[in-house]
Amino acid sequence: MDEQVLNNLPAFRAQYGLSQQDLADAIGVSRKTISTIETRRFTPSVVIALKLANYFNVPVETIFSLSSN
Repeated sequence: MDEQVLNNLPAFRAQYGLSQQDLADAIGVSRKTISTIETRRFTPSVVIALKLANYFNVPVETIFSLSSN
């Protein structure tokens, strides 16, 4: 069973009217990190996932979910 992390990060950014750079600056990562998370080329660390959840004031599972193929 192949599992992957899915995310709703682009939807959250759009809802808040944030660019990738705005969000990156807010949580202390690079714009490229946000981009690669959104395109699922990079699975964020627990620390980054928690920072994103804290920034949007939602549980981590609201942004990230586990899917099996």
